Amino acid sequence: MQKIPIFIIFLFSIVLANTSFSEDGNRDFEKLNTKILELQNQIIEMQKRHDAEIAALKQQVNELANHTAGKESKDELTALRELAQVEAAKEKPLEEKTEDVTFKSGGLSLQSLNPEISFAGDFLFSSRQDSTSEESSDFDFRVLDIHVQSWLDPYTFFKAAIGVTENDADLGEGYITLYQLSDDINLTLGKYRQQFGVVNRWHKHALDQVDFPLALREIFGNGGLNQSGVSLDWLMPPAGDASQQLTFQVTDGSNDRLFGGNTSNRPSLLAHYKNYRDLSKDTYVEWGLSGLVGWNDQWEVGNSITTQDRREMTTVLGADFTVLWEPTEKMRYRNIEWRSEAYWLNKDILTPDGSGKDTLNTWGLYSYLQTKISRTVDIGVRGDFFVPDTKSYAENSNWTSLSPLAVTGDNPYLWQIGPYITWWQSPFVKFRAEYDYSNGEGIENPEHVIWLQCVFSAGPHKHERY
Repeated sequence: MQKIPIFIIFLFSIVLANTSFSEDGNRDFEKLNTKILELQNQIIEMQKRHDAEIAALKQQVNELANHTAGKESKDELTALRELAQVEAAKEKPLEEKTEDVTFKSGGLSLQSLNPEISFAGDFLFSSRQDSTSEESSDFDFRVLDIHVQSWLDPYTFFKAAIGVTENDADLGEGYITLYQLSDDINLTLGKYRQQFGVVNRWHKHALDQVDFPLALREIFGNGGLNQSGVSLDWLMPPAGDASQQLTFQVTDGSNDRLFGGNTSNRPSLLAHYKNYRDLSKDTYVEWGLSGLVGWNDQWEVGNSITTQDRREMTTVLGADFTVLWEPTEKMRYRNIEWRSEAYWLNKDILTPDGSGKDTLNTWGLYSYLQTKISRTVDIGVRGDFFVPDTKSYAENSNWTSLSPLAVTGDNPYLWQIGPYITWWQSPFVKFRAEYDYSNGEGIENPEHVIWLQCVFSAGPHKHERY
């Protein structure tokens, strides 16, 4: 910058050297001198502006340098802090969250393999009045049922009922059901109460009355139809709005009342068809048809009671009908149920008197109406009717009695009427009072019986019907 004035002076000298002085030299000299002064002033102003610009530039450079240095210093501080945190983490690891420790043993889970066990007790008091009975009252612990059930695997269910009385113990039921055959077919193997009608399948402590219907007991025996074999249950395709089910059973033909002469143990065959339909959201109707076929092959005939072999058929047919009205909004407090069943027996025999082949025909039915009047109280009435066959050889001291399927009286029949009331103290305890009056022709004398019943259960199954 200092070279600028020297360069200007050098130019001025050249101008002076080349200037020719004339007569007006003084005047020209003054003009030149004025221009030189103006030029110097301009140079001075330029120098000031230049210095100011240089100073501004230096200030900007200094500010930029200070800002960069501060940022670099801040970045270095942040980096040092992060590095310190990493080093601190290496020296002292973070504390892990503690979890509750549960100690498990494979042996403890074995309890899930234990079957469910329940007990059902049936205690009775009876007071009777008739012209033939020597006992006027009796306390009877009828049965203590031990119920056992368990899923053996996802496809197989096991169930057993062992009845224990004051004198002995008996296997009531013991079977497994296989559910994997198909979506609508189940297979049952073992001993079970057979599906003839409806109530024969139920246990006595789960009945709506004290005992089985009269006709069922007279035809199948006091314990009903209970045999060992195979049962196939098929849920058939719906018939319109009705669902259908067909049960087919092959059993060992061991019922004493029907197959007492089945020495070859020829199987009996049973089929039951059920049709169920909802009439409304509060009412349903169910009806069914049943058929049983079996054989006997040995008979006691003649005055000397000799045995004779000959195969004869026994057939039992049945029909059942049930209607239940149960309002959806009050189903725990109100309902009306009407159930009826009819039975017909045809049994081919060899007559005990040796006269040859004959046939026993007998039939019976029952019907009951029951209603729930509160959440814990049911009341109802059941009527029974039974007609045996008439045979002159039905009872003889030398032969086996054919009663109650056949008697010697003319036009025999027996009927019974029984009102009852059941109070459910809880789902595990119920009490029942029942009065039965029976009368007939050619069978028994009139009989009055008052029953007081207590049924209790302990365990998860409560009062299961099956």
